Amino acid sequence: MKKILIFAAAALLSACGVYNKYERPDVDTQGLIRDAYIDTDTLAVQDTASFGNLPWRQVFTDPLLQAYIKQGLEKNSDLLNAALTVDMYETMLKAAKLAFLPAIQFGSNNGMGSISTLYTDPSVTTKSYTLPVTASWTIDLFGNILSQKRSTQMKLLGYKDYQMAVRAQVISSIANCYYTLLSLDKQMAIVEEMSRMSKETWEMMKLQHQLGRVRSTGVQSAEAAYLSMQTRANDFKRQIRSTENALCLLIGQAGQQIERSTLDQQSLPAEFATGVGIQLLQNRPDVHNAEMNLAACFHDVQTARSQFYPTISIGATGAFTNSNGSVNPGKWLLNLFGNLTQPIFMRGALTANLKVNEKKYEQAFNTWQKAILSAGNEVSNALVSYNSYDANSKIEEERITVLSQSVEDTKALYHSSGSSYLEVLTAEQNLLNAQLNKVNDDFAKMQAVISLYTALGGGGK
Repeated sequence: MKKILIFAAAALLSACGVYNKYERPDVDTQGLIRDAYIDTDTLAVQDTASFGNLPWRQVFTDPLLQAYIKQGLEKNSDLLNAALTVDMYETMLKAAKLAFLPAIQFGSNNGMGSISTLYTDPSVTTKSYTLPVTASWTIDLFGNILSQKRSTQMKLLGYKDYQMAVRAQVISSIANCYYTLLSLDKQMAIVEEMSRMSKETWEMMKLQHQLGRVRSTGVQSAEAAYLSMQTRANDFKRQIRSTENALCLLIGQAGQQIERSTLDQQSLPAEFATGVGIQLLQNRPDVHNAEMNLAACFHDVQTARSQFYPTISIGATGAFTNSNGSVNPGKWLLNLFGNLTQPIFMRGALTANLKVNEKKYEQAFNTWQKAILSAGNEVSNALVSYNSYDANSKIEEERITVLSQSVEDTKALYHSSGSSYLEVLTAEQNLLNAQLNKVNDDFAKMQAVISLYTALGGGGK
């Protein structure tokens, strides 16, 4: 036993450089986010306050939407399952921490102990009992237990990142469904108004036909245009119903009508601070998750290396016994022991295990690098999308003004016999398309805000 302790002390001194702590590898974030205005420029944004750090209530200010997001965070099944996964790994981490403590068990490999009756003489009955207790402790000189514990810690952090990623996805999905409903509502109102105008044109055409001023084909074209508006209205009703059902599923309730405001009442941020590129490493749950997986692989490599070194354990056994009735009352019999196991030839299993874990670390590093680049691309795309759709919305606003006047002028010319029915229908159709395009551009701009918030982490509480 003394020799084992001396060897353990010597090994402890030599093991100081065996186990290493994880340190983040160098990563170049220069030019991670492209300039949203200049096609040839790539930059690392210099703003220090990140839009992705804002609490979601400051981004999505509609009270009804806030209530739906709150309900989703409490009842969404995917988010609840992510929380349960985190709980499972927290339990596993507690078990990994307890591995440093001695193992104590009552009983032995052969059973819990023994109590028996001895008949040494017909007139004498002797009770015999033995109650064994065993304790053992593995000395973690080479970081085997420590590296396993830290690997579990990294996996736990990774699943917490997964939980945050699901949370951000739930928030963005609820907001997207809600704004989709507002967009559909407005498009439905436009189609209904255009349907009313088409019906008026149709009625006007029928009157003109009765007076002999237009042919029957003109009446038929006007009626067809009106019926086309009716089918488009039915399409929007269908989309509204399915979007309401999708939103109800996200917030954990049965499909039903969703109370909501209007698209024109919405107010979303228009100025964005995207943060320096390195902030993506902390804010993005998927990027941080990829790094935690990298760290877990690093510790798995340390575990594989530690398996080349000796395993040292010390322990004690004890038994409370009366030695077959010869000692009364019974006494404790104690025994100390130590084990030293040094792997010598394991058929290449230890070497193969180390090489496999090193390759897994390289794969995890590549995955982490890709996650960083993907995050930069998503931020760049969201910024470009917002600017593009914002510019289109302003152009469509000007077109609507021009086309609205065109419809009025064309109708006036028609009444004075200076224009044909085809020009009236064409003007109305152009106005409808411009109005629907503007609604689509405004909705796409809202989606770009949601995408940017998610791309920058969307971690604000």
